[in-house]
Amino acid sequence: MNRSLPGRGRVNADKIYEMSQTLGIKFTDHGQIYRFSSGPFVVETGSCVIVKTEQGMGLGEVVTIHHDEDATDEEFNTIYRLANEQDLVVRQENLDLARNAFRYCRGCVTSHKLEMKLVDVEVFFDRSKMIFYFTAPGRIDFRELIKDLVREYRTRIELRQIGVRHETQMLGAIGNCGQMCCCRRFMRKFVPVTIKMAKEQNLFLNPTKISGICGRLLCCLSFEQQGYEEFNRKCPKVGKRYQSSQGQVKVIRTNFFRKTLTVVLEDGSDQEISVDDWVDFVNKAPSPSESGEKAELRPGSPRAAGLRPGSARPSTAQPSSGRPSSENQSEEPQERVEERSQEAGLESTPQAVTQTQQEPDQDNDQTSDTRRPRRRRRRPRKKN
Repeated sequence: MNRSLPGRGRVNADKIYEMSQTLGIKFTDHGQIYRFSSGPFVVETGSCVIVKTEQGMGLGEVVTIHHDEDATDEEFNTIYRLANEQDLVVRQENLDLARNAFRYCRGCVTSHKLEMKLVDVEVFFDRSKMIFYFTAPGRIDFRELIKDLVREYRTRIELRQIGVRHETQMLGAIGNCGQMCCCRRFMRKFVPVTIKMAKEQNLFLNPTKISGICGRLLCCLSFEQQGYEEFNRKCPKVGKRYQSSQGQVKVIRTNFFRKTLTVVLEDGSDQEISVDDWVDFVNKAPSPSESGEKAELRPGSPRAAGLRPGSARPSTAQPSSGRPSSENQSEEPQERVEERSQEAGLESTPQAVTQTQQEPDQDNDQTSDTRRPRRRRRRPRKKN
């Protein structure tokens, strides 16, 4: 079977279907992109085509073309035909009708004193339906408004309430960066943006800096959020102390663009470390020379005295070479008492020492004598 194409002559149908392409078509400048199959038609980027939709015939513009050999015509709907000059004239008439409808509807809103702001008007290609987009702080009773519009245009009328983000997308505006808003240029779907994203990106929480023209948080905060999440997952917590090869360090800040973090060493100096080298920097044990220098800097520390942290310190009366035996420990209190008494000018006798040692025992005897068993009270007998 052979088919003829305008300007192409007769081409084999099998070759035509092998040339089938996936087209990205949009019906408005700010609208979403829908996928269609080119079928037997040869289409270029920027061409206008007529397609069948659930709401009737529509005229769209081809913005993207994908050459996918695995894709089949059954996956996407095929375009109806290519647009001709008459279709382009009809589209221009619909645009003029939308402008007139916008002015008429705005006058009706003023006459009915409705608290709503009209944003845009869309007219379908076959004029089977007209959609009026508006914003409002709450619910609006626009039954009388719909009656006026139906009486004027004699077609289906739909009033659709939208948010401030969609309003900016339809109208377009210049952002803080000096370029056209992202929602107008290339964004077709809005992603939720939270204040947590601004905090993770270390931005100043100034509403004028992190808010867009619509008054909501900037949509571009979500563009780099995934990169910040991966970076924060690798970095240690800011303000926490860690044991490293150079002693105990404290993390004070991180740098996303340089992929580094800054720590404070024990001597008070700052050092910048790469995120990739952080694991080796923390897990590496300190060298013996560094540990010896730290012990000399801290003469009063347990490590300088040759003891483990948490153990008792040696007394000054005994030599540091070894621990005292049990006999020396038992004779130590008596020697200390004699030394103290000689310094005070008193004669120390073993009787005084024995008295001081026996006093606690006497007190314990007295306290033990004073303890007496409790007597049970007898209950009075009942008289018959």
